Amino acid sequence: MRRLITSAITAVALLTATAACGSGDGGGSGGQGGGPTKVKVGAIPIVDVAPLYLGKEKGFFAEQNIEVEVVNTTGGAAAVPGVVSGEFDFAFGNVVSLIVAHSQNLPLKAIAEGNSSTGQQGKDFSGIVVPKDSPIKTAADLAGKTVAVNNLKNVGDTTVRASIRKAGGDPSGVKFVELAFPDMPAAVAAKRVDAAWVVEPFLTVTKDQGARMIASNMVDAAPNMTVATYFTTEKTIKTKADLVKRFTAAIEKSLQYAQEHPDEVRKVLLTYTKISPEAAQKITLPAFPTEINRESVQTMADMMLSDGLIKQKVDVAELLP
Repeated sequence: MRRLITSAITAVALLTATAACGSGDGGGSGGQGGGPTKVKVGAIPIVDVAPLYLGKEKGFFAEQNIEVEVVNTTGGAAAVPGVVSGEFDFAFGNVVSLIVAHSQNLPLKAIAEGNSSTGQQGKDFSGIVVPKDSPIKTAADLAGKTVAVNNLKNVGDTTVRASIRKAGGDPSGVKFVELAFPDMPAAVAAKRVDAAWVVEPFLTVTKDQGARMIASNMVDAAPNMTVATYFTTEKTIKTKADLVKRFTAAIEKSLQYAQEHPDEVRKVLLTYTKISPEAAQKITLPAFPTEINRESVQTMADMMLSDGLIKQKVDVAELLP
């Protein structure tokens, strides 16, 4: 996480030089010859970004004269340097990555909601799982254990700590290890880790292999937590205001459509993940509101300060639309 953010800091110095290399037009008014504006969007291939793919499929971006190319990332920590360097025009990333970037003076800002927790304990798209015969019964039992997360010092370990505290445990002795989401089901089954934080579709995969879910960490962290947003640079917001407005309109329409058509969310998952049709029908979907839960983002920022991920209090109004 910190290595990736450090790379992003270095990339800030290159913003002026790389801006001209962005895939969109300078004014954000359409591509050359009146064609669509081509943009690259960094996104992790999990259920959270289904609205992005649905928007492409349903033509919501085409309605805004935008042609989207989705580039896979491993998480928000990897998306930040991509946006700062100009590799991506926009990206999907969790709020912790955005807050860390802001605390290190990276010129990034959210432009739209990404996805949220369902707010229901035991019925969320995110959870902490353990092997089926593990002696670990609750999150409090994770004290001193090894827990896998997709990015270190990020939304995974921050919310896992919240679950441990809520269960009455001490998170200070937990050892977090970095592991890609697709590798977590096998790691849990083979007991290479004591527990793992997973999101759908991998939550369902691990449970199908016999793993037990002991906590819904996003639910424990904050009520109806905004988990992620779509974001870009402040420079893009200023110099390509029309493009940002059109992209935001398209993604918000996509979010609303996804929230209202869960069956189509399950169907589009088959186009960009390796999930089976059977598993796609079983997974728990996140919520896809069109408004960011600002209070939950501030709660996360305050927890990050307590956990030492950031050194000074952050007013999230500075990084939210």
